[in-house]
Amino acid sequence: MAEQNPLPVIAEAERSPLVERLLAQVERLLEENRQQAELIQQLRDEIAVLKGEKAKPKFQPSGMEQQTEASAPDDEAEAGDGSGGPPKRPGSAKRRKSAQLIIHETVAVAPSQPVPAGARFKGYRDFVVQDLRIGAHTTRYRLEVWQTPEGERLVGALPANLQGGHFGPELRRYVLYQHHHCQVTQPLLHEQLREWGIDLSVGQIDALLSGHTGAFLAEKDQVLTTALEVSPWITVDDSGARHQGRNGYVTQIGNDWFAWFASTASKSRINFLQLLQAGEIRYTVNAHALDYWREEGLPAAPRQHLQSHTLTTLVGTAAWDAHLDALGIVSERHRRIATEGALLGGLIEKGFALDLAIISDGAGQFAILLHALCWVHAERLVHKLIPLNEQHRADQARVRGEIWDLYADLKAYRRNPDPAQRPTLETRFDAIFTQRTSFTTLNRTLKRLHAHKTELLRVLERPDVVLHTNGSEGDLRGFVKWRKISGGTRSELGRQCRDGFASLKKTCRKLGISFWDYLGDRIKQLGTIPPLPDLIRQRALASSAAP
Repeated sequence: MAEQNPLPVIAEAERSPLVERLLAQVERLLEENRQQAELIQQLRDEIAVLKGEKAKPKFQPSGMEQQTEASAPDDEAEAGDGSGGPPKRPGSAKRRKSAQLIIHETVAVAPSQPVPAGARFKGYRDFVVQDLRIGAHTTRYRLEVWQTPEGERLVGALPANLQGGHFGPELRRYVLYQHHHCQVTQPLLHEQLREWGIDLSVGQIDALLSGHTGAFLAEKDQVLTTALEVSPWITVDDSGARHQGRNGYVTQIGNDWFAWFASTASKSRINFLQLLQAGEIRYTVNAHALDYWREEGLPAAPRQHLQSHTLTTLVGTAAWDAHLDALGIVSERHRRIATEGALLGGLIEKGFALDLAIISDGAGQFAILLHALCWVHAERLVHKLIPLNEQHRADQARVRGEIWDLYADLKAYRRNPDPAQRPTLETRFDAIFTQRTSFTTLNRTLKRLHAHKTELLRVLERPDVVLHTNGSEGDLRGFVKWRKISGGTRSELGRQCRDGFASLKKTCRKLGISFWDYLGDRIKQLGTIPPLPDLIRQRALASSAAP
C-alpha cells in the first residue's frame, strides 16, 4: 500500500513563496524523522544483541556464493523459448509429458452419439491419465506338506524375499521409504496402513523398519570405506542429534558422490578419527603418531613410554585405555593427545590417503592432515559483526566486497588453474586480511582469518578442492528436519538405522538412483542395481579420466 501524504493539498493559486518554503521544510523534517526512526530501531536491535536478549536483529543471508556466480554468456542470457518471454531455467524446455510413461491399460472409448452409416474411422486421439492404485493385497501361501515312507516330512518353502514374516516386500519397501525418505513418523504410518486395511500393530511397524537391516548397514559402512579410498576431497560438518533422551551429535562426511552420517555422543577429534576408520578402530604407534604427539605438545615422558612398548597396534577402545593405564598415563590432556595420535597412526596404516583434502567450517576437530577451510563460513564471520556507527558499516561493507571479489577470482582459478596467478592472489589475500580499519572487532576478525591463510588458499595448490561446505550443510538439512519431527532415537539399532538409511538415501540421490528403486532391488534381492560402493568407484574413475 502506498504511503499517504500527511501534508494538506494546497492549490497552486494559493501557494505563495512563504507557503512553498514552509512545505519544503515540512517535507524535509518528515524525511529526517523517518530516517531517525529507522536508526533508533536499528540501534535498539543492536543493543538487544549485545545484551544477549532473544529479540535479535534479522541478519540477511551473506549471499557471497550467489554474488560471485559467473554470469551466463550474452547469447545464453538473451536466449528464450521463442515466445518473447524471459529465458527458461535449464531443464524446463517443453516436452511431451507422457512420452516416457509405461501404459498399463488401454481403454477404447466410442463416441457418445451413434455413428451414422458411411462414417469413416480416422484412428484414435489418445488421452493419457495417470493414477495410483493403493490398497491391501493379501496372499495366502498354501505350503504343501508331504510325509515320505521313512516318516520324513517335506514342507513347501516360502519365497526368499519374505524377510518381513507375514508382511510382503512391497509393504516393507513402502514403510522404509515413507519413514526414511518422507520422514513420516511411526504413529502416522500405523494409522495410515490400518485405514488401508493392513492389520498390523505398532510393534510390527517397528520390526519392519529395523528388522533384517544388516545388509543395508553393511553397505552403508562400505560406502565410506570406498569413498575415502577413491575421493580427492571430502567436506565435513556436524549438527545436533538426540538419542535416548540426551543431546548428541551427528557427523556428516561426503562429496559429490556420497553422503555418510554417524550420530554419537561426542564431536571431538577422537570421535572424528574413529569415524574415519570406518569399522574396526585401530590404535597404532608409528611415525605419523609420533609427529602428531610432538606437534600437539605431548611431554617427552609419555612419548617415551608409548614408544618403548613392544606393541605397536591395538584394536578396540577398551584395549587402548587399558594400555594407557598400564603405562601410567593418567593426565586427561596426555591421554587425549596420545589417543588422537594413535588413532591417526591407525587410520594411515589402514590406507587413508595423505593427499585427501578435508574441507570444514573451521571446527577444530576436523583440522587434521590436509585441511582446507570454507570461504562462505569465513566471510560469514565478517558479515555477522555488529557495526556501531556509519564508518563501521562502510568499512564492513567495503571489506566484504573485497572478500567477494577475491572469492570470485579463486573460483575462476579453480575452473582454469594458472600458476602464474598464485602470487597475485596471495598478495591480495594478505592485503585484505592485514588491513586496519576504524572497526576494531573487524580488525581482530581479519587477523584471525589471516592466520589460516594456508587453509583458505588450499585451492591454489589443489584446484580440484572445493571452496565451501555447502554440500555438507545441504546434506545435514534432512537430519535437522528429522530431529524436529521425530525428536530422537531410543535403541542403538534405531540409531544405526536412522544413520544408515539417511546415508544410503543421500548417496542414491547423488548417484542419480531412485531410492524407491534401490529399496525394492535390495529387499527383493533382484541385483539390478550395483552396490553403491562400486558406483562410487566408477564415478571416481570417470572423473579422473575426464580432461
